[in-house]
Amino acid sequence: MKIISASAIGLFQLVAGANLRASFLRNKQRSLQEISAAEDPFLWLEDTRSQESLEWVETQNNATVSALEAHPYFDDILQQLEQNGNSPDRIPYFNIRHGLFYNFWRDEAHVRGIWRRTTMDSYFNDTTQWETILDFDKLSSDENENWVLSGITCLPPEEVRCMISLSRGGGDATVEREFDLEDMAFVEDGFLLPEAITFASWKDADTLWVSTDFGNGSLTTSGYSRFVKQWKRGTLLENATSVIEGSVDDVFVFGGTEYSPERTYEVFSVYETFFLANHYHLRAEDGEIIQLDVPKDASILRFFKNQMLLQLRSAWEVAGDNETFASGALLAIDFDDFLSGSRAFTVVFQPSERVALDIVSSPDDGIENFIVYTTLDNVISRMYRATIDEAGVWTEEEIQLPSLGSAGVLSRSGFNDTFYIYYSDFLTPTTLYRVHSDGHIESVKASPTLFDGSGVTVEQYHATSKDGTQIPYFIIKPSDLVLDGSNPTLLYGYGGFEVSLVPQYDSEVGAAWIERGGVYVVANIRGGGEFGPEWHQAAVRENHQTNFDDFIAVAENLIDRKITSPAHLGIRGGSQGGLLVGGSFVQRPDLFSAVACHVPLLDMRRFSKLLAGASWIDEYGDPDTDDWEDFISSWSPYHNLKAEEQYPHVFFQTYTSDDRVHPAHARKMAAKMLDMGHSLYFYEATEGGHGGGALTNQRAYTDALTYTYLWKMLANSDQPEGSDADSEVDLPGAEVSKQLEQPDLP
Repeated sequence: MKIISASAIGLFQLVAGANLRASFLRNKQRSLQEISAAEDPFLWLEDTRSQESLEWVETQNNATVSALEAHPYFDDILQQLEQNGNSPDRIPYFNIRHGLFYNFWRDEAHVRGIWRRTTMDSYFNDTTQWETILDFDKLSSDENENWVLSGITCLPPEEVRCMISLSRGGGDATVEREFDLEDMAFVEDGFLLPEAITFASWKDADTLWVSTDFGNGSLTTSGYSRFVKQWKRGTLLENATSVIEGSVDDVFVFGGTEYSPERTYEVFSVYETFFLANHYHLRAEDGEIIQLDVPKDASILRFFKNQMLLQLRSAWEVAGDNETFASGALLAIDFDDFLSGSRAFTVVFQPSERVALDIVSSPDDGIENFIVYTTLDNVISRMYRATIDEAGVWTEEEIQLPSLGSAGVLSRSGFNDTFYIYYSDFLTPTTLYRVHSDGHIESVKASPTLFDGSGVTVEQYHATSKDGTQIPYFIIKPSDLVLDGSNPTLLYGYGGFEVSLVPQYDSEVGAAWIERGGVYVVANIRGGGEFGPEWHQAAVRENHQTNFDDFIAVAENLIDRKITSPAHLGIRGGSQGGLLVGGSFVQRPDLFSAVACHVPLLDMRRFSKLLAGASWIDEYGDPDTDDWEDFISSWSPYHNLKAEEQYPHVFFQTYTSDDRVHPAHARKMAAKMLDMGHSLYFYEATEGGHGGGALTNQRAYTDALTYTYLWKMLANSDQPEGSDADSEVDLPGAEVSKQLEQPDLP
């Protein structure tokens, strides 16, 4: 199942905040005692804002900026990325509330963005007339703050009162403030939560469900709240009533009210690990909390016409029913019958070897008569509309998509069976379609073409991994590509946390790389969710080396096909993808001449001690147990560097304010390599969070640095002096809506 962030990839808030920072500082101080400077001479770089650390960062930044800004490609790439990011012709994605279209928009005049709305007729008019609800540039100026919108949660069904999440500088920590859509103003003496890692949702007009830092002892070792509390209007937060509580050793506790036209459901989850949780229901009649008898690794996705929709991550043999449901299946059951003991589930979706459940969507307002879900069929989206009749029989029909790409639901109309979907592929700009009640689709808006894709083709190939598994990958290349090994090629991957990489239009990659003649490759390696939970589980913990093996196999396949060669092959990844490319270049430095390693995890001996790292033990293993010697130590990039090895000239990029993956991962790796005599680039932006720069032009700048670096290294026209890459290598074999499903990904 692909987890969509309030950005794609989103997701709910992670580690930081005023109170949380103090907690993390205490945790860090304890952890520093567990390892000495002799064991890790670059431990001091974990002190994010010490003068010594920041001076080191400034020195590296200055050297990198001087080298890359001077390259002849830089200014042109930067200008094009800024123009694309601020294009007035972009689709204004929306949420529909009572017939009005709500949109969050940034452009050159509104760098922090505006929240605005219009009527349906006006939206589809060539000259849309927008009404501004909240101007975040003005708000930041008036309050002398660096506000970035992080999320909006409104109270159904009226959706007049909203909680607005504001981040300082784009980090994950937020301030939560109550806003009135009728008055278009923050509510005087309304709900207000201080900066922290917080999820707040509505129970009713005078009550919030709150998970946040409630003070000493209220956080798990992963840095998340271990409480969900009920907070009444007019009372102090410290007097909020605890509804459900996890232990310090759990990862996260969350929950709240699920709304549907028929009724509401109050469901809570206590995550013992990233993927294992106990789920509970608060019974309205007597306030009793009932544990739901479902597998710990299952996800309760939606409630629809009193049906509980459940996705499995492993096969489930239902006790006493002699029926086993497949891993990756989507199940449904009447919720009241389930609470009464029935286990008569209906299989709404049955996975197969190369077809997996992707996204299950549900309307955000109005009467809903069906659910919409998408699957990935060999990594290509297919979409279905499903409903249940009064006899309890499910039926479905496929919605025919334009071509072989990716699609999802944007919003429902709220007053009939019409809804809107988005579709794109590698060469087709995102297009907005209206799906009518009879199932036919109609194009209503399209994003502009932001790079020249003429003369470019997309193909899907397969590479054979070390254990014989076939690993698919997409290649976007010039139609007249000469197979002589000289083509600058960028290989991208992620491969973690069951996240799928699907065909989609990326104007940054297109303008900065594809349009200029570069070959772009997306690898669908194990660890992702492209083929369901088992594809993910094949690369976790003791099997994580599979992640690197798959990626390396794709790189070797590109070379074997003479699409490229090590002198012209670069790799890029961020977060978990940063670990992927970091580990890949350490294990196979002979394969690559460029490595763009962004906001990475690299020190896997200490990842669980830094910020939210403990929440990812389920994915990587626990370095404080035998897992370290048994398998983590063999692929932890930071611990496998060698002074005598010839590495490519790596570009590490991170953010000082990243409160999800600690910037020390990139800092320490770079410092260790420099100490060994290896050449590299390093850039740390002071503003922005784990998802990148907070503002459009900030993201354009860091991306321009990255693509300039890639051209500099892979076109071989301007290799830096003293680079390890100089040595010869041998050929080898919408509006942001705040959502909460599980702890955030690295």
